[in-house]
Amino acid sequence: MTIVFFLKSYEYEAEIMLIVKKFGGKLLNTKERIFSVVNICKEDYERGNDIILVLSAIGEKTDELIENATNITKNFEKREMDMLLVTGEQMAVSLVSMAFNKENLPATSLNAFQVPIYTDSNYNDAEIVSIGTKRIKQELSKGNIVIVTGFQGIDKENNYTTLGRGGSDTTAVAIAAKFNADKCEIYKDVDGVYDTDPKTNIYAKKYDEIGYDEMLNLSNSGAKVLHNKSVEIAKKCDVPIFIKSMFTNEIGTVIKGC
Repeated sequence: MTIVFFLKSYEYEAEIMLIVKKFGGKLLNTKERIFSVVNICKEDYERGNDIILVLSAIGEKTDELIENATNITKNFEKREMDMLLVTGEQMAVSLVSMAFNKENLPATSLNAFQVPIYTDSNYNDAEIVSIGTKRIKQELSKGNIVIVTGFQGIDKENNYTTLGRGGSDTTAVAIAAKFNADKCEIYKDVDGVYDTDPKTNIYAKKYDEIGYDEMLNLSNSGAKVLHNKSVEIAKKCDVPIFIKSMFTNEIGTVIKGC
């Protein structure tokens, strides 16, 4: 698999951090949880930090969209499925942006076309080729929290593409690499990375730290904590990933080079 190297080209004053945060799925499936996301980001924003928020679709929205498609036809074109699926993330970023604005926090939502995030044309399982910086820099310079759709991109013909299940993790890590972020925090409904599923094994061991290669082995063997492509990009570009619990805002596991 080809992993694209992202140039680290964004510079900040020493006292200001750029933090990429990723949320999605069950972490956004109620009004209360959406405002919890706002409050988590508010703490870092009020310290003067720049925030790029990457979101996946709310709750079971992606599954709902797939069901809608298969009710029409089982032989859908992959391009058309991607055109449908990207609406889940677009709904998420707009609603969360509204929640920030309700709390008098400036926020702007951007989809893949607006960033832009370019990919190849491998519909349903695309890989990121490049990420634009101009629009995000402009929004950050205005003091806005930037909320970006995960999971999606556009190809050279400006067709929407998706990155595969869990692809919002990949978007977050790729953006952190491109902008040389100080932190890449991926929020989950679990408190870290375990060697086995803690829901089925009471003796599962939680890692405080884990290397990229070991995390890749876990991801490739079925662990659902992180999309394997996100770990590959993190390894290539040396981006530490902080797995955090949505419900405690505590760091559970740090994924980094050994």
